[in-house]
Amino acid sequence: MSADTTWKLSLFAPKPVVQAALLAHDLIDDWDHELVIAGREIAEDQPDNWVLEGWYPRKPGKAERAALAGLFANKAPRITVEELPPEDWVTLSQHNTPPIRAGLFHVHTPDYPADPDLIDFTIPASQAFGTGQHKTTAGCLEMLGAMKASGIMARNVADIGTGTGLLGFAALALWPRALLTLTDIDAVCVGVVEENARLNAISLGADRGQAVMIVADGMDDPLLQVRGPYDLLIANILAGPLVSLAPDFAKAVIPGGNLMLAGLLAGEQEAAVKRAMHLAGFRMAARIQRGDWAILWLRRRKTWAQAR
Repeated sequence: MSADTTWKLSLFAPKPVVQAALLAHDLIDDWDHELVIAGREIAEDQPDNWVLEGWYPRKPGKAERAALAGLFANKAPRITVEELPPEDWVTLSQHNTPPIRAGLFHVHTPDYPADPDLIDFTIPASQAFGTGQHKTTAGCLEMLGAMKASGIMARNVADIGTGTGLLGFAALALWPRALLTLTDIDAVCVGVVEENARLNAISLGADRGQAVMIVADGMDDPLLQVRGPYDLLIANILAGPLVSLAPDFAKAVIPGGNLMLAGLLAGEQEAAVKRAMHLAGFRMAARIQRGDWAILWLRRRKTWAQAR
């Protein structure tokens, strides 16, 4: 997404209707990646009333409206469009983003104090997603803590679709001698990750205890491949890409290694992702559900010979 003015499109509908639209989106291979979408409940006291939101770096035209409307099997809800000036958007986001506590972690924007009793991260409101407020990200932080508590040792970590870098930073806090590779398809995330690394005293570089940031589409990047294979791979993206990437994840994770997946709705999306990962050679280790969202911890199977 652009660092300039952002436009938001909103379509209000019952929960099943929005979830069906999200499933339809996952089946589209040629979706414009600049049109970022998400679905959520309108408020905690209105769990059955949802909104499908889209963000676009330019004023949306007929094509963008038609793309969103086409996700709905029947007549699409009315589309409302609003311009979000950058300064107002960031300020509003900061004031409406209270700190969260997720397992061992505390995540907050700069206008809130740190918590000295938890692993603390400062993440400004940003146009890159993944500040920890989203239930999937908070669930991922909890799952990372559970992995650490179970005795998992991560020496080489990759965070695919990193957004703000938060999940990779959290892994590095738990395993401070690990190599860390962060990737995102959106080049705007490079500056976001660099700024967040500075705010949280994360060293950027190729050595242990440092983070490397790469702009990459999925696993298709030479540096990402050279730095593998990984014993912990994190992917908090969308169900459709997760299904497509299952064979690539199997190549990138060592036998016995760990894979944490999020960004998928419990139910049909989760079932499809589990099937794809099973066929690629992964087995379930644990699962967390936060709201309607599932967070999966899988382990790559060892071959029969390696398991002996």
